Amino acid sequence: MTSSPTDTLPKPAPAHGGQVPPSRRSPSRVHARRRRPLRPAQVVSRVLLGALLVVQVYPLVWIFLTAVRDDADFASHGAFGLPQSFTLDNFARAFEQGDLGRNILNSLVVTLGASALIVVCGMMGAYAIQVLGFRGSRVVRALFLVGIIVPVQVALVPLFVDYAKVGLLDTHLSMIIPLAGFSLPMSLYLFMSFFQYIPQEIYDAASIDGAGPTAIFARITLPMSVNTIVTVVMINSIFIWNDFVFGNTFVLSEELKTVPLGLQNYIGAMGKTDWTATFAAVCVTVTPLLLVFLVLNRAMMYGLESGATKG
Repeated sequence: MTSSPTDTLPKPAPAHGGQVPPSRRSPSRVHARRRRPLRPAQVVSRVLLGALLVVQVYPLVWIFLTAVRDDADFASHGAFGLPQSFTLDNFARAFEQGDLGRNILNSLVVTLGASALIVVCGMMGAYAIQVLGFRGSRVVRALFLVGIIVPVQVALVPLFVDYAKVGLLDTHLSMIIPLAGFSLPMSLYLFMSFFQYIPQEIYDAASIDGAGPTAIFARITLPMSVNTIVTVVMINSIFIWNDFVFGNTFVLSEELKTVPLGLQNYIGAMGKTDWTATFAAVCVTVTPLLLVFLVLNRAMMYGLESGATKG
């Protein structure tokens, strides 16, 4: 058998200074090279992230596990023990002992009403200050900044007196108005941070085409702000849904109690509390927020990044 002329030619030297190119390295060698020991800073960061994850997730897991334990299991193994039984009677008892369905409906009305008011007023205010501009806009911006640091407890007594005079006491509006008002400054700044980086050429082109401020707001600014709207609604909805201060001050009847106020119904005589039914009620009220947050998580993160990094 004769050898071909190419067999006698010298083989070219490996490229990259005598090293084997990455495409010709064996998978085991590449995998071994990728395995590098973690630096101390990386170890510390991962430990902190793990601890933060446990702190955030453990209360939710504890609530769900306690909600499916019976009273005997809860009394014998303690509040932090692992469940030895499984029952769904706590959820039925939660709806029987308290008016949980009506409480959830009231919380939903207050949350949706306040969120809608925050989005409408926040977007229109940010559009007027940041995009249109007017004399004294910096003063208005500073006043909203002062509104961020005002504590809600300062307004309780004046609002109670005013509500009693105008007939708004013990209504849904008595909770919607202050909740939207105290959430508006931060939402306004988030909208302004996003509007600041919308190219001015877009507004100029729309103005040349004959669009007025209202048409520009409805056709350009509003569609581009969907992720920011989702972020504002989610951040404020958690605060509004869990509000206890305004509801406990301005709501007097059982028919208008929200979820945080309705949970007081599970405290019996002499301070006796049906803990398993209470945890079941908390589980029912927390689940909708978790589901909405998981569904809209990506849009919310994008909106936060748009408002924080661009602003």
